[in-house]
Amino acid sequence: MSEQEQELLLTAEGLKKLEEELEHLKSVRRREVAERIKVARDFGDLSENSEYEEAKNEQAFVEGRIMTLEKLLRNARIVAEDEVNPLEVNLGSRVRLKDLETGEEMEYTIVGSNEADPAQLRISYQSPVGQAVFGHRAGDVVEVRLPGGLARYEILKVER
Repeated sequence: MSEQEQELLLTAEGLKKLEEELEHLKSVRRREVAERIKVARDFGDLSENSEYEEAKNEQAFVEGRIMTLEKLLRNARIVAEDEVNPLEVNLGSRVRLKDLETGEEMEYTIVGSNEADPAQLRISYQSPVGQAVFGHRAGDVVEVRLPGGLARYEILKVER
């Protein structure tokens, strides 16, 4: 099974965002790009028409993204609250970690890979830190292989 055909775990919020993006691409972006292509065709010779070429490239991108989203949504599964132990790190958990080497504390929300946004402290359950803490509880110490070497974190708190 290819990576895109594997089951994709999502929060309800993540599923909603993907569905909204797909709807926007189908109902708005397709029309906008089609209109750009129509206008660019009116400029004449298509072999030297950069506006036409750019619009066709954008159309290919939009259609590719639509196909990707449809495939993701076919394989998506929302992790329901009742199937999650609230004491263990899982999708939707907020987890507070302490770096045992530096003493630095950080807090992340564990989300599906398509919902990840490290700048907003939302990390994927498939990321190195996400994989290391997934299924663990407060008080557990986990090791994470990072590009800079091995890091050890103590899980201080797990919240839903």
